[in-house]
Amino acid sequence: MRDEALKNSGKPLNQNSLQELALRYVGRYATTRHKLKSYLFRKLRERGWSEEDQPVDVEAMVDRFAELGYVDDALFAKNRAAALINRGYGKRRVSQALYQAGIAEGDDRQAMELSDTKKWEAARTYARKKSIGPFAQQPCDQDKCRKQLQAFLRAGHDFDIASRFVFAKPGEEIEIEI
Repeated sequence: MRDEALKNSGKPLNQNSLQELALRYVGRYATTRHKLKSYLFRKLRERGWSEEDQPVDVEAMVDRFAELGYVDDALFAKNRAAALINRGYGKRRVSQALYQAGIAEGDDRQAMELSDTKKWEAARTYARKKSIGPFAQQPCDQDKCRKQLQAFLRAGHDFDIASRFVFAKPGEEIEIEI
């Protein structure tokens, strides 16, 4: 029943309508090759193909969009990393987000370098937002410190950096190691 509803959700696609969908998608969203490919395959599944010949090669269409600069995985990765770092997330969390977005290893190089260079700023931002360590009103007890440390680690920060912030006294200045 659900498949029939999806199949009838719009007119079957042809070469032009599929390309128009792809153009509209990349014009509206910052995306990766992987996400665009998934979107186009989903639309083909939902709406079907109207022409008698085989559907267009989606891989080739995505490659062409990348050649034209409509899709740039490295730029997407760098922007996503910057956004996550500004929200206080660490390198491991950035890496996970890029993996989920379908970023290939070579395209994530600049993003990972950025998360390395800004790891202290990201940790400081996270501690400030969560009122941890130097940004807390009062020192934490053992149980609360353990929970804060776990939260820091889930946010993608290294144990050394996380522990320095969590076990800092309120108002204490954290020295950055280079």
